[in-house]
Amino acid sequence: MGERRVQRGAQFEMVTEPIDLPNGRRVELDLVRHPGAAAIVPFLTPDRVLMIRQYRFATGGTILEIPAGKLDPGEAPETCAARELIEETGFRAGRIEKLGAIWTSPGFTDEVIHLFAGFDLEPDEQRLEPDEVIELVPMDLEDALQAVRTSPVFDGKSAIALLRAAEQRRRNS
Repeated sequence: MGERRVQRGAQFEMVTEPIDLPNGRRVELDLVRHPGAAAIVPFLTPDRVLMIRQYRFATGGTILEIPAGKLDPGEAPETCAARELIEETGFRAGRIEKLGAIWTSPGFTDEVIHLFAGFDLEPDEQRLEPDEVIELVPMDLEDALQAVRTSPVFDGKSAIALLRAAEQRRRNS
């Protein structure tokens, strides 16, 4: 018996799949199939970033994070990051640098988020999706890093991207 779809939602699919573990055991595991995503740390200046405060139903309120979104079919991660930056903030990046990628929750999903930093921002037109409620939050990079260190709960993709962007900035200084 192979993979069987359990549920298909508006954006994701959950499957149950029998697998052989490295220790020889055969088990059935649930997996949320995800097309992947991209996220971007927008730099207003070398020391200031543009965060967003976004309503997230799953958290029961708003969270501080960086712009991000799901990859469209066939879309390159960098293209997705550039698109999401425009849609969510109304800014276009003149230059984008790769910061790496993360598994979000490998215990139950195959989602990978590609992380980027965006520089040389130019105004564009914000194009929010119907389900997006977003406030722009410009802040010093050090304040964003302090929020990563001290917030009781912080968005994982944003934390890793901010830490990597700060490290890359230090190396390039």
